[in-house]
Amino acid sequence: MSRVLVLVEHDGLTLRKSSLELLTLARRLGEPAAVVDGEADPKLVELLGEYGATTVCAVPLPETDAYPVTAMTLALIGLAERTTPVAILVTSDEHGKQIAARLAVRLDCAIVTDAVDVRAEADGPVVTQSVCAGKWLVESQVRRATPVIAVRPNAVRPESAPMLPIVETVPVPQPDPAPVPALLRRIAKAATGRPDLADAAMVVAGGRGVGSADGFALVERLADALGAAVGASRAATDLKWCPHEMQVGQTGTTVSPQLYLASGISGAIQHRAGMQGSRTIVAINKDPKAPIFEISDFGVVGDLHTILPALIDEIERRKA
Repeated sequence: MSRVLVLVEHDGLTLRKSSLELLTLARRLGEPAAVVDGEADPKLVELLGEYGATTVCAVPLPETDAYPVTAMTLALIGLAERTTPVAILVTSDEHGKQIAARLAVRLDCAIVTDAVDVRAEADGPVVTQSVCAGKWLVESQVRRATPVIAVRPNAVRPESAPMLPIVETVPVPQPDPAPVPALLRRIAKAATGRPDLADAAMVVAGGRGVGSADGFALVERLADALGAAVGASRAATDLKWCPHEMQVGQTGTTVSPQLYLASGISGAIQHRAGMQGSRTIVAINKDPKAPIFEISDFGVVGDLHTILPALIDEIERRKA
């Protein structure tokens, strides 16, 4: 059976949900080979095997002055040239897309972005893509060489398929003499105590309608009361009411939580592309004609500065 290389993101002992989704999709095409940076911890190997990885390829990163993207790209190139996989799967996030672009150039192959599904065909994988800000789905097929497929997070539900994987160490070739980016320093991300936005079961998001940074603080208070992640529209991040990493949408994070509560978000198509897969959508907006109501399961027409404090108080009362 053909091998499928899967670039896995982890923190040492746990896997990103998006990586579990990649392994689930990879099983439709062949035998998943999970490529991880650093040493393959036994617990990590066990978890990868639980989701169908037949092989775990551990890539020991070089010294700290090396750029991790370069190291992982070189390792994947070596694996691809040695094993000729049927496809290479990465997550369609900042890290994954950097590597995907480099792979496509170095391997002289095609890259398919914004994938939401794959299926195996005799003449190669067929990829379903979300295009035009999520308004259309199209099918694409690479006719030559190994396709590099960047899969949108939350595109598929992770499914276990226990295996006993083989672990192999993949040496990283020396980079070309040409200058490559260097890692100058690492800055630890400040802990917020909130769930990760891409993996959260509940997301509370705010947009331009919150009016100010103080107004956005209401969104954060509601999220904390619910134990939810905080999201935002591009307008809110551009106005610097919150960090860019909170942006949900076509150029931000794609989410599909059980509950998505949008406050002061009009529902521009770029934002809807990143959250319309949510199971239950609740919108609060004072404009009854706001496009967000077209895809909402529940809508509240009113002033969020009155509604959110009342909602927070009621949640806190019921939790007491």
